[in-house]
Amino acid sequence: MKKIAIIGAGQSGLQLGISLLDKHCEVTIVSNRSGDEILHGRVMSSQSMYDMALTFEREAGISFWDESCPPTEGVHFRIGNSDGMMIDWRARMHAPGQSVDQRIKMPRWMDEFEKRGGKLIIADADIAMLEQLANDHDLVVVSTGKGEIGQLFERDEEKSQFNTPMRTISLSYVNGMLPREDYSALNISVNPGIGEFVNFPCLTINGPADIINLESVPGGPMDIWDTVSTPAEHLALAVKFIREYFPWEAWRCENLSLTDDLGTLWGRVPPTVRKPIGTLPSGKTVLGMADVLVLNDPVTGQGSNNASKCSVIYRDAILDCMTEGDGRFDDSWKQATFDRYWDYAEWVVKFTNTHLLPPPESVLMVMGACQQIPALATTIANSFDDPKSLAPWYYEAAAAEQVIASYSTQTTSQSTAEA
Repeated sequence: MKKIAIIGAGQSGLQLGISLLDKHCEVTIVSNRSGDEILHGRVMSSQSMYDMALTFEREAGISFWDESCPPTEGVHFRIGNSDGMMIDWRARMHAPGQSVDQRIKMPRWMDEFEKRGGKLIIADADIAMLEQLANDHDLVVVSTGKGEIGQLFERDEEKSQFNTPMRTISLSYVNGMLPREDYSALNISVNPGIGEFVNFPCLTINGPADIINLESVPGGPMDIWDTVSTPAEHLALAVKFIREYFPWEAWRCENLSLTDDLGTLWGRVPPTVRKPIGTLPSGKTVLGMADVLVLNDPVTGQGSNNASKCSVIYRDAILDCMTEGDGRFDDSWKQATFDRYWDYAEWVVKFTNTHLLPPPESVLMVMGACQQIPALATTIANSFDDPKSLAPWYYEAAAAEQVIASYSTQTTSQSTAEA
């Protein structure tokens, strides 16, 4: 039986750990907080998740909120400012997404992990602990990158496009947001040069609610989140910005209240890709995963989806090594396992980074065409579930033009047939 140690009890670490327990693996997870501390702590993320990632959870038997979490049924994308709306389209997704507050999710998964026979250690992992775990286990996977542990993984200059945060990010978990008039959606509004408004329904510790994510361009008029010091001030500033820069959403936000005093968060995330192998002072190595290695800005809502997909890729690689390989998790295996993940994650990075910069011609062409071609809008809406589906045509003007033309021809043919 292989012994696997995982540092971090988040989406990727817990999902990987739970999925390995019935595969002839002895699994230990180290968390710096207990489930009770997480439950009664501050919100950690926005965790908008879509069908592919949710399906992986269901297959692992850990999707406990399908009946209670309000669904995200579509995407509504807009670009506008005080002069009016430039782009406005909406489309349903092929399957609903959902967002479960990690303060609910992680404690429940920690309980499930122990119930299925996993060993959970509550401790602040440091280099000395990693050395001990590496001595006692066949493989150590690092799924949280804070402090000295995160410094084990070298920044990959070739794959990292940015050196600094591209947005200041503000989260607000709120009650009282008026529902849309058609269907629930991932609402994305872009005010060029100012930032983005992102909203979707969620399930939090007090029941169904909404998450508002305001992404502020550094140095811009919304980049003043360091001036607020109380939850009430945070919410008031969010509402003020929505009225000023996203007025088409203001009617839904006139009577908001925070779900709880710990339902706010703000900070800056530098999008970064790191090399997958960390070397300990002893010379032993550990494998990073998910956000430790591929950290995206949350503007496209890919973080928890990436974590889920990474956990499945790592699980399969571990099982393949045990059943078809030599059973040794050496450095060549570690690199190859990350490469399997990067084959998907590189397109998530490109998708997200593209939306942090002024849109290229190809993206403007596609987004504009979505207003007239419903089938194309549906394709883009579903790309949040699988950003790789847009590669490479979404990023190349000539290829994007050809795809738009093909969708336009399909729409014309369908209309003619119906007539």
